[in-house]
Amino acid sequence: MTRQPGLTIGDLADRTGLAVSAIRFYETKGLVRPLRNKGGHRRYDRADIRRLSFVMIAQELGFPLSRIAEVLDGLPEGRSPTKADWGRIAGGFRADIDQRITRLEVLRDKLDGCIGCGCLSLKSCKLYNPEDRARRHGPGPRYLKGDRPPD
Repeated sequence: MTRQPGLTIGDLADRTGLAVSAIRFYETKGLVRPLRNKGGHRRYDRADIRRLSFVMIAQELGFPLSRIAEVLDGLPEGRSPTKADWGRIAGGFRADIDQRITRLEVLRDKLDGCIGCGCLSLKSCKLYNPEDRARRHGPGPRYLKGDRPPD
């Protein structure tokens, strides 16, 4: 199928609300791939409006550009993605979001006990780390991440 580009970068900026510089940045990351006309000007498919809208939403959800680019690489070139294409992407993102929600709920529940304790019980505090003993498990708040403190 022959690609029928037609939108200028200004048209794309107007339709997506993105700055022209942001669209150029996304182009350097491979998120959109405009063609050049005979004069060397960028021309975008109408499908690029949807692609960039997806990028903005995925970033708002906290997905890194590398993951977004990986997902968009699975979309067809030269045609708008179908409902099935977007459904496949949504399924993968749903699994990632569900995992994040689970981790956030665990963290929330652990912090509730910590914030409410007023550090009256350092033996059970998940942040208390005398003599930096948790470092053997790795960097970061190890006990909040699930490692067990020594008895």
